[in-house]
This record gives sequence, structure tokens and C-alpha cells, in this order.
Amino acid sequence: MSELAGIVMERLTSEFEAARDPGRATGMAAYMRDQFPFLGLPSPIRRARARAALAGLPAPDADDLRAIALACWSRPEREFQQFACDHLAAHVRVPGPGFLDTVAELITTKSWWDTVDPLATHVVAGLVTRHPLLTERMDEWSRVDNMWLVRTAILHQLHYGELTDTSRLFGYCVAQAGHPDFFVRKAIGWALRQYARTDPDAVRTFVAAHREQLSPLSIREAMKHL
Repeated sequence: MSELAGIVMERLTSEFEAARDPGRATGMAAYMRDQFPFLGLPSPIRRARARAALAGLPAPDADDLRAIALACWSRPEREFQQFACDHLAAHVRVPGPGFLDTVAELITTKSWWDTVDPLATHVVAGLVTRHPLLTERMDEWSRVDNMWLVRTAILHQLHYGELTDTSRLFGYCVAQAGHPDFFVRKAIGWALRQYARTDPDAVRTFVAAHREQLSPLSIREAMKHL
């Protein structure tokens, strides 16, 4: 662990522990189907405590970002992983394209939507924008067996708007239209619904052309505001 990572984790642990709320933690864990223990910190409190922990510290480099993220992933309480997602998103301009391997490790470890989605839509999205050759990795992820990598490939363009590569967006959706998992089918609908804000006619046309392939959930989500 880098020196900065050690300081961050020491400060963060102190701040988070001081705000621990066991009563709230029980409900938060239940909401996540009791997959992870929680400290009981709502997002506003978690982020305020994180700001206090980071105050006055130097900006991290790529090695620091990796060390901090992995240290957070090694902690049992979910708030540490949620902090790591925020921290990576805030510094997504720092690492190079090779950092995608670290993000893949995070996506496929302790996987659930609360970490996968911000990693997909902010961290992976930022890396791909800055390093366009990573689109080839998204093509690979869109076809793998791991559903969280598939979900990430589908969602990484969620906030691209007019910069969306529609051939990839629609191609990924068609390729995974029959996926058996809820989270992939939901991601397809969510990605299409979001892109409909930019080009509603394109989404209507796509859904009409692939209605027999897309799941009812994906169609319902895609057409929600059309």
C-alpha cells in the first residue's frame, strides 16, 4: 500500500467509525439482501465524512488510486467500497488505459448494482472517453459470461448523449437481448431509455425492429417515456 493510501485509509476508518449507526446499518444491509455488512452511513453523511478524511491531502496518482480502491474492497463494510467508487470517479482523469484492469477487478468482486453502476457510468465511461481504444475492451466485455461486465459494457455510455456510439449500444443490446439475468435485461432497458432522451425516434425504431428478441422488461424500461 502506498504511503498516501495508508493515510487515507487510517483517516477514513476513523471518520466512518465515529459516525457508525448500528440501527440504520441493519436496514441498509437488508435493502441489499444482506449481502454486505454496513456501518449505517447514509450517502450524505458518508460523503461528508470522506471529505473530512481527504482534507489537506495531496492528489493521488494512479498507484494511490489502485491501492486505496483495493484497500476499500478488502474491508467488510459496504461504505468503504462506495467511497472507493466516488474517489475513482473524482480522479478518473489521472490513470491511463491500463487502469481498466483494476476496475474490472472491482466490478467482478463483491459485485452488486450499487458499486457496479457508478463504476460503469463514471469510471469506465471516463476511461473509455479518454482512451478510445478501450472501446475494443467494451466489445469483449459485452460478450463475456460475467453478467456484471456485460452490464458495464451496456451502461458505460449512459451519459454520453449525442456522443453515444449507437452501433455499439444497439449491438450490445441485441447480443444480450435474451440474457437470463434481470440485471442485464434491466440494463438494456435503462440504456435505451436514457438514449431516448437524445434520439427518441432511434430508440422507437430499434425496439420495433427487435421486439421479438427483447425481453418484456427491457421493452417496458426502454419505452417508459416514449
